[in-house]
Amino acid sequence: MKPPAIRRLRCTGPSRRQERGITMVLVAIAMVAIIAMAALSIDVVTLYLAREEAQRSADTAALAAARVISLSGITGDPNNNATPSTWHTICGGPGSAASQTALAVATQNAVGRSVGTANVTYSAGGTPNPDCTTFSPGGAFSVNPMVTVLVTRVGLPTFFSRIWGNTGNTVRATATAEAFNPSDSLNSGLTRKITPVEPRCVKPWIVPNLDPGNPDSTCGAGGGPNCAPFVDPADGHIVYAGISTGGGSSNGVIGERFTLLPDCRRSGSTCILRDVTPIANKPNGGAPWIPNPPSLEYLPGLTANASVAVPSCAVSSSDFENAIEGCDQNTIYSCGVFHGNTVDLSENPGLHKGDTSNGVKCLINQDAGQDTLDTTSFPFQIKAGAGNPTGIPSSTPVTSSNSIVSLPIYDTAAITSSPTNPATIVGFLQVFINNVDTNGWGNVDVTVLNVVGCGNGTNPTGSPVFGSSPVPVRLITPP
Repeated sequence: MKPPAIRRLRCTGPSRRQERGITMVLVAIAMVAIIAMAALSIDVVTLYLAREEAQRSADTAALAAARVISLSGITGDPNNNATPSTWHTICGGPGSAASQTALAVATQNAVGRSVGTANVTYSAGGTPNPDCTTFSPGGAFSVNPMVTVLVTRVGLPTFFSRIWGNTGNTVRATATAEAFNPSDSLNSGLTRKITPVEPRCVKPWIVPNLDPGNPDSTCGAGGGPNCAPFVDPADGHIVYAGISTGGGSSNGVIGERFTLLPDCRRSGSTCILRDVTPIANKPNGGAPWIPNPPSLEYLPGLTANASVAVPSCAVSSSDFENAIEGCDQNTIYSCGVFHGNTVDLSENPGLHKGDTSNGVKCLINQDAGQDTLDTTSFPFQIKAGAGNPTGIPSSTPVTSSNSIVSLPIYDTAAITSSPTNPATIVGFLQVFINNVDTNGWGNVDVTVLNVVGCGNGTNPTGSPVFGSSPVPVRLITPP
């Protein structure tokens, strides 16, 4: 007999057929969120990178404009006395040299694969203006000119965010750079104390505070210690401020041309002083190694035995010569801070071994063809020589040159015959080397580009401003 059949029972419930396709709906909803996050991440990163590109463009443009201001020498014409106005030529509106330079540099830097627009303004720490001639002569702008560049890029393309109708964005970046000349800073109208300047790679030719192009009644063809000074030691102001053309000094010291000659007798391995008291416009007296006025005697400075960037044309192990050919970065000459700078009479730069002559010829590539400075009109123009290390064609205008060097100015106290003599630095000269004699006498033909006095007296504040120029340039955050 068969057992009774067992009836199988099934659990029944609501049908799941209506849940079919729900995964696709969820994926579709998630895709919207994913696309939104992609738009946020990719487009935000794109805008961030464009903002960084705009900032680099503004930084480089502001620094380039500030360098034009620094190298032009207008801080050496604080009262804007030259005719035509030197300030107007350099920073007097959109057509001026500094503004044009800033615009040219800004357009060389792409922002989001395209070029932005740039707006250039000037200030003395207050309200900016596109024309620097609106600022008071002799005021803060003459000591501490500032240039601000605003770079704007509109219509920056986006990617995923176009879904929501966003077809373009705008990014902006601002940078402010300053050139700083401390001359007469305490009387310039600045309310804060002044930071000292400390140029690097200063050449070891220490010059007295005597201006050979602007003699007084006792400083002419007969020499004499009472020539007009470059700077006033009391407040650092430039005594004969202004800009002259053609190498003369009729309108001021900037652009003045004269010869530097060593204050050492030609005999002996050390510097036996020719004149204990510093002299400008020393008469020739029939000696072929003494140039005719205007001239200025210099003393050799004590180098730090650590010159770098000495070029391959150097042929001497002399520390003094290496400091001329390269960069003596460890010898500190500081405006407003006493470091015990020293005259080194163990060196004779005018001896026939020719430390100065050989060093300068190597520095400026004189044998191959040095750069030249055109001072027939303002602004002065530097033109590349055949020996310019960049290899650019001769006579091409350039904005930097190995022929531009800085020199310390010491007070006019008499130097003793001791091997080393302390010297108090009261300012700096920035000059362009036109050439050096080929006889080993150490006579250097120069043109003045800038004069700097220690205008902050004995009370400097903060760390010194460094740079390759005594009128340094740097990016700042405006007050």
